[in-house]
Amino acid sequence: MNPWMKLSIDYANQRNYLDDLFKVYPTIPEGIRDLQENDWTSVEKAFRKKDNIKLLKSLLNLDLFPIKDSYVAYLRRDISALERNPDTVNRLAGRLYEMGLNKIYEHCSEPKETNRQIGPLFKRWINNKSLGITPVNIGQFLKVKGNAILNAGDAEMMSFASEHLGYKHNKGLDFIARFNGKYIIGEAKFLTDFGGHQNAQFNDAIATIKTKNVNAVKIAILDGVVYIKSKNKMYKNITGSLKRENIMSALVLREFLYQV
Repeated sequence: MNPWMKLSIDYANQRNYLDDLFKVYPTIPEGIRDLQENDWTSVEKAFRKKDNIKLLKSLLNLDLFPIKDSYVAYLRRDISALERNPDTVNRLAGRLYEMGLNKIYEHCSEPKETNRQIGPLFKRWINNKSLGITPVNIGQFLKVKGNAILNAGDAEMMSFASEHLGYKHNKGLDFIARFNGKYIIGEAKFLTDFGGHQNAQFNDAIATIKTKNVNAVKIAILDGVVYIKSKNKMYKNITGSLKRENIMSALVLREFLYQV
């Protein structure tokens, strides 16, 4: 197995992965989600005792969680992550206490669309010098000799990759860099659940690293439910036919780049 993929899987299953990932994808609450009232008594008891973990477990047992948050789907799939990610637990519980029991119950009737507006967050994280260097425009990227990260729009990235690296794939790129004299290109995806749109996002990232005749190291920067050890299709793929590919979490990207 690719060592960076293994490191990412271990990170997600043994450390406070979601707490750290929030620095990369700081999702903003945009509304309240519908839920079914199955175990309301259990919710009330946990709420009044201010038992954060029990409160979240009780709500995760319902058909729908009462607030929008991209990290909830991960917790649904791996309930043990509650014990390893105290900041995420406290953050979610804090929002619930702020709402109050009446509001939680009151907002149970109208489902709202899931927020997927998290695409720009990865680039924002990169631009905050999270990888140790400040991204630069195309002119500077071509001019400097050392390590560099390209800061450009989708069209500019595609144009650069096509002209300078032989990239002919029709999907855009989220990341172009040069470290230790090597070019690195990739897509970044935060996979919040399994199925449908999320599977399509996963497939887009994999198609990028499968592109042939590119003069660059190709990577897929994946985060979310993909690293939950289970029989889900994503996990089976990355640990099966894709186990030697450069698939990794954004949280280990910095270490990968400096040793590439």
